[in-house]
Amino acid sequence: YDQKGGVNMYHIVTIERKYASGGNEIGERLAKALGYKLYDRHILMEAAKNLQIPSFRISGLDETSPGGWLFNLSKTSLGGNSGDKNLSMADKLFLEEKRIIEEAAEKGNCVIVGRAAGYILREKENHLGVFIHSDNEKRLKRAMEKEGFNEAEAKNALKKNDKRRSGFYQSVTDWEWGNPKYYELYMDSGKLGMELCIRLLMAAVKG
Repeated sequence: YDQKGGVNMYHIVTIERKYASGGNEIGERLAKALGYKLYDRHILMEAAKNLQIPSFRISGLDETSPGGWLFNLSKTSLGGNSGDKNLSMADKLFLEEKRIIEEAAEKGNCVIVGRAAGYILREKENHLGVFIHSDNEKRLKRAMEKEGFNEAEAKNALKKNDKRRSGFYQSVTDWEWGNPKYYELYMDSGKLGMELCIRLLMAAVKG
């Protein structure tokens, strides 16, 4: 249900995004506008807390590629659990994140940003999968404005973060990161602008 008591078509929205495309901000503002709960980087924090991983160790694990047999989701049903002593810390962390994402989806009325949530929830009813992208020029400008980077730093951040997200995604799924065929909505935030992206997503959720 929306804030006015109407029935929404989609109760779960997952957003994958290129670095500095504004995907995080779009997710945050969409959740607020819909009255949905937002799950973003805090999924990682919650998973780490549940596993008693010290906070200073988390940053290096943020959407890094988990290793080992477990993490090609196309070949396993992810039947392991985060308490298995044979798993690496990254593996344990992702299993716990997956559990948190599935729990959020069961509750419904949520916007989930990143963490391969769209793939994890691909068979869920009432799920809208979204990918936010933009051209490099606009992303460079946004990275410089939002992060205070100079041009060289921004270029390095774009390259590093896109590679990191893509590597993480493709290590835990059998989908190509950013391939439009895997998403219901594939949006260019640079051309459309943030406001229109949010309005279009609102309209889609409400059907």
